[in-house]
Amino acid sequence: MSQEIEIEFKNLLTEEEFTRLSNRLSFDTVELIEQTNYYFETKNLQLRAQGSALRIRKKDNQWTLTLKQPHSEGLLETHASLTAEEANLWIQNKPVDKPDIVQQLKGLGVKSKDLIYLGSLTTRRKEMEYQGTTVVLDHSLYYGREDYELEIEAASVQQGQQVIKQLLEELNIPKRETDNKIKRFYQAKLQSE
Repeated sequence: MSQEIEIEFKNLLTEEEFTRLSNRLSFDTVELIEQTNYYFETKNLQLRAQGSALRIRKKDNQWTLTLKQPHSEGLLETHASLTAEEANLWIQNKPVDKPDIVQQLKGLGVKSKDLIYLGSLTTRRKEMEYQGTTVVLDHSLYYGREDYELEIEAASVQQGQQVIKQLLEELNIPKRETDNKIKRFYQAKLQSE
């Protein structure tokens, strides 16, 4: 089973703040990665009610199914590789069972046959190592919206908090309560209906 604990800190940015941060950390020399997340949920939002989310991510022609669940130090992520054909079946609401994901879903009281495809979110991402963390700048597009985000991925809560605080203070960027991408996606989807 492929699992990991994700410890990350996020802050939404204006386009101008995004550009300033990109210039400050010399992100212009970093490769741009484009990835698309395809989100799934039950009709009665069982995953969301438990603070969980299920997505397929296409990145570098690789397809990965990921279940995110709350964990005391961040998020527990369970991953399973998919072929392009399997991913397309999922998007057509014909989920292909992956044992590790099925097991975790069962613990949440969710059956894969009850999952439906909700839509997608595309992110243009740049990332680099910085002070023992990974600093990520994301420009995301979904439901006719776009947003800019700073994300810090760290090995510990303390380290992540220290780096994001330092960067925000140094560039005079206000700390903003920032929902994760899936929550922002849900809000946009609900407002578009």
